[in-house]
Amino acid sequence: MADAPQIPDEAEVRARWSNFQWTEENRGKRNAILARYPAGREQSASIPLLDLAQRQVGAETNTQGWLPVPVIEFVAREIGVPYIRVFEVATFYTMFNLAPVGRYHVQVCGTTPCMLRGSDDVFAACKNKGLIKGKTTPDGLFTLTEVECMGNCASAPMVQINDDNFEDLDYDRTVAILDALARGEQLKAGTQEPGRHTVEPLGGPTTLTAMVNENHDYRNEWNSPAVGASA
Repeated sequence: MADAPQIPDEAEVRARWSNFQWTEENRGKRNAILARYPAGREQSASIPLLDLAQRQVGAETNTQGWLPVPVIEFVAREIGVPYIRVFEVATFYTMFNLAPVGRYHVQVCGTTPCMLRGSDDVFAACKNKGLIKGKTTPDGLFTLTEVECMGNCASAPMVQINDDNFEDLDYDRTVAILDALARGEQLKAGTQEPGRHTVEPLGGPTTLTAMVNENHDYRNEWNSPAVGASA
């Protein structure tokens, strides 16, 4: 694992972010979020409001976004709780960045299932494209982080880049994704295996095929006009 990302100087951070306020659009989203919770339960909005704030910071900096301390303090004031209560949330969930990241935050899973399926090749592709764990590339485009399991073991190895998962990776597929992002192209998220749609077995089911066919027949019968008429 790389060294922890370096947080900018506090004076610099406060000078830049101490006057943070919602944009007009995000103020509407903030109101909608708080409306979900009864009076006295505003602290339950910590996660969605932190996410909204991080996305606003990202939009203002053309990055994936992060949470400067003054922004966390702002969210705490919004829900009327001590700063530490919101800081605890921000530091617990890895979806929140406590230091600046690049336009694309490349989070590579290095847990056992991904490792056994070739995550070392994914890391090698990142390294050969100039990405270093815990660092942002000089052009500000990519930040590389190694993370623990993100629940895509059936289509390992995988990476999460901002809001999207990319699965069934190898060296060449990883390079292709990074190159496409660098060119500003839109990518198909999910599995990168041709002909695979989610995490179904390659080539289709190989076990319990009779059950699959029976279930398909039952669904067809239930949806037929005759069934609807008799009901």
